[in-house]
Amino acid sequence: MDPQDIHSGGFNQMERMLLFAFLEESSGCEFKEQLPSLRSQGIVYPLQDILYCDSDGELQTDGNRSGHFQNGEQVFDPEVNEEIVRTIAAQLAEIGDQLDKEVKAKVVNDLVQHFLNENLSREEITRCLSQAVEVLARAIPSDLEREKAMLVLAMVLTKKVANKVPFLLQRVFSTTVNYISQHFHGYVARML
Repeated sequence: MDPQDIHSGGFNQMERMLLFAFLEESSGCEFKEQLPSLRSQGIVYPLQDILYCDSDGELQTDGNRSGHFQNGEQVFDPEVNEEIVRTIAAQLAEIGDQLDKEVKAKVVNDLVQHFLNENLSREEITRCLSQAVEVLARAIPSDLEREKAMLVLAMVLTKKVANKVPFLLQRVFSTTVNYISQHFHGYVARML
């Protein structure tokens, strides 16, 4: 596992905070006592402790917000309010509790086997997670927005895999954060 993926300053912080809060709020999360270890290992930071990086990976230490140029105009990265993150995570956790019964044990067991296989690269495991989410999303009622359903399913799978094999929490958490960042970053930014 590439440590840069899980210890990357402000990058993926929205996704990290959202997943962390989701797991805290989610019912049936049997590893809640291990969640603080994600903070102590520097994987999740309280928002006030984040040092923002600009789009080139440069640390912003002057108090200015992180941003980049788009079409010649400076665009600031969104500020994330921890209270909003927690509120949205609680709403997503409620949806997750409803979708939980749609997640078949075989899908979870197969995913556990992939996470246990240390020979698989980060990309291969992320692809396995993506495939599992897509398979499950096909069975979800169409009244739930597809992006939201897939985001919640990824989070539910994180919970279910970590429930089965708690020592995989860090690996599952960072893989899910990478998956959410790759597929739903814009969606998460619009929610927050």
